[in-house]
Amino acid sequence: MHVLSVSSLKGGVGKTTVALGLASAAFSRGLRTLVIDLDTQCDATTGLGAIGEFSETSADVLQSPRHNIVHRAIVSSSWGKNQPGTIDVMVGSPRSQSHDNPYPTLGEVWRLETALAKIEREYDFVIIDTPPSINGLTRTAWVASDRVLIVSEPSLFSVVATDRTIHAVEELRKGLTPRLGVLGILINRFKPTAPENEFRVNEIRERYSDLVLPTLVEERSSLQQATGSARAIHSWPGQNSQEIAAQFDEVLDFALASFATESARRPTRAERKRQRVTRIMRGQSLDQVLALESEEDKTEDDPAKALGL
Repeated sequence: MHVLSVSSLKGGVGKTTVALGLASAAFSRGLRTLVIDLDTQCDATTGLGAIGEFSETSADVLQSPRHNIVHRAIVSSSWGKNQPGTIDVMVGSPRSQSHDNPYPTLGEVWRLETALAKIEREYDFVIIDTPPSINGLTRTAWVASDRVLIVSEPSLFSVVATDRTIHAVEELRKGLTPRLGVLGILINRFKPTAPENEFRVNEIRERYSDLVLPTLVEERSSLQQATGSARAIHSWPGQNSQEIAAQFDEVLDFALASFATESARRPTRAERKRQRVTRIMRGQSLDQVLALESEEDKTEDDPAKALGL
């Protein structure tokens, strides 16, 4: 099972639309797909056709990731009515806001990883839609992920947000979860006829070079229509929708190629947790842990400090 977080520290860039487009690509490819909705607006849940009252949600999983709670929080998407296969969603909830602590403890950020360990054999591909912030929910998603896809749009403020996201992912990778990496930067809502868009795309490519995915997801009304109708873009009629679907296929191929570079013997999620937290005191905040790791790195680089001199 591979886990991809779709993130941006700037709202309004179409992050959820990208998550749903990737889910559509994976589902149409025959991958057993799960979308985890950690955004408190719950748009991914709605876009997947999961509407109603649910006994458990992602908020309950983050409170207590027990086996029965995890399974009750996952429901089938209505997308599955149109074609065979597995496309599920761990439903979102506004109550998840209570877990979006700016200073989460280490135990809190590992809860989603603990939950995924209970369903590791049930899915091929997991997509996490994260909030547009660097607080507890986003960090929890990243700890449970193998890669982070950063969504940007061709605008100045998105460039600034992308910088912050890359820095935050790298900090977490060094301090807690070495398998985590940035898959790349996906430019969304691109308008080919807008000169400003072309300028910003070139600016982003010059700044981040190979991190920028070659695919540009264009602004198309068919994508918004499919999302608003709780339909997969791959099943939405029309030439425009099929062109957009092909763009998400390219992004999926890029992600699968990145996952394929991992070692053949991948530790399980339970093993990963044991490897990283056995020597860390329960109740420490994540920031305290990252500060500790940073100080240890400096000590290793300084022979005098390493010898206690």
